[in-house]
Amino acid sequence: MSQSSKELQQTYNEKGETISPVLNEETKNFLVDIDGTVTDDVPNEEPERMVTCLPYPDALKIVNKWYDEGHIITFFTSRTEEHRDVTETWLKKHNFKYHGLLMNKPRGGNYHWIDNHIVKATRFKGKFTDLVVETREIEVFKS
Repeated sequence: MSQSSKELQQTYNEKGETISPVLNEETKNFLVDIDGTVTDDVPNEEPERMVTCLPYPDALKIVNKWYDEGHIITFFTSRTEEHRDVTETWLKKHNFKYHGLLMNKPRGGNYHWIDNHIVKATRFKGKFTDLVVETREIEVFKS
């Protein structure tokens, strides 16, 4: 499943050079972790559990709702490439709608994402719901 290029808008820098395209403002590019977020936290060392774990019902409902609303859903996971088939089979078995799957996310948490595009992060704390806007303190580069 891949993201359609028709959703991307061509952009240019101040010199008129082409730069990476962006989605329209209404479409979100959701990157959703798997283990501990949409299902139980299953380590790579216990792949047999990847087959039998169940999705969190609220996660399945909200992720599919976002997909149906036209947002881009990409799952990303610390599972390795050797776990790709079992992961894709599990996602399909449980009817998750998605556009992509990224494997080999670094393990250990404490992620700090640096990007030239806007990045918003939401820490999963046990329940998927619709998102709300709140003001929080964040780390930024010194001006």
